[in-house]
Amino acid sequence: MSYRSDKILSLSGANLDNKTAKGLENVFKRVLKNGMHGIGFSPYQDYQEPGDQLSEKQIRKRLKVIKPYTNWVRSFSCTDGNELIPKIAKELGMKTVVGAWLGDNAEINKKEIAGLKKLAYDGVLDIAAVGNEVMYRGDLSEDELLHFIYDVKNAITDIPVGYVDAYYEFVQRPKITEACDVILANCYPYWEGCSIEYALIYMKDMYNQAVKAAKGKKVIISETGWPSEGEGLNGAFPSKENAMKYFINTQLWSQEEGIDIFYFSSFDESWKVGAEGNVGAYWGIWDKNEKPKFYRERVSLNRIKIFN
Repeated sequence: MSYRSDKILSLSGANLDNKTAKGLENVFKRVLKNGMHGIGFSPYQDYQEPGDQLSEKQIRKRLKVIKPYTNWVRSFSCTDGNELIPKIAKELGMKTVVGAWLGDNAEINKKEIAGLKKLAYDGVLDIAAVGNEVMYRGDLSEDELLHFIYDVKNAITDIPVGYVDAYYEFVQRPKITEACDVILANCYPYWEGCSIEYALIYMKDMYNQAVKAAKGKKVIISETGWPSEGEGLNGAFPSKENAMKYFINTQLWSQEEGIDIFYFSSFDESWKVGAEGNVGAYWGIWDKNEKPKFYRERVSLNRIKIFN
């Protein structure tokens, strides 16, 4: 797919605060259908959580839902069926950022790194991400993470290798920034309590801090998003209206300025309620049943069977 920038640019001057609910929905739908650079892939269904085995059928079903709207897909693990995500995505013609999930379990880390290398050898990933927010969580020391990054770089020499974390970690940890071929920065105005009115300005500042720390290396916003339900955080309030506004503004900026952004996330995932509070389950563009959250799908009349 390719961006239809002529349509997007015509929307860039729109004042979203003056839109009716229906008007905002229509703008959201137009921006979504115009296409995203990338999106974080949420594979877990309502009865699942990380550690459960994912099936090829459920992965394929969800990838087919998002395929018309994005060029890239980002996965977060290389075990328990997650290794099927980049394989199927490539089959469907999508590009991939593939992550090895690193934590405080040495045996799982070993399996994740081995899985990442194998997927690289299989030719189904375009960017390798060694760990996600490991420094933020404190699961490993900086030296332990650097060992994993350089181990993967020594094994994978034909594609960029990076690490995913909050934008400020790349400012505060120059050794990690130096080790990365590409900087994968998570930028969440919501999690820093920023109101929706200033969220885009705030995210631009986050991005620019990462760019300064990168010293010429490519910076990709590996995650950003806004929840549609749940309790607020300081001046940041979840709602469908705010989630639509944030998505629209993010995508317009991405396409007008040429910023590579992976939106978070594709589908709502119920298991995240415990990890992130009640907002955790509501970051998707689609709900947990793969239905659009922010607009109704049109049903073609020739698809409706009438029974007498």
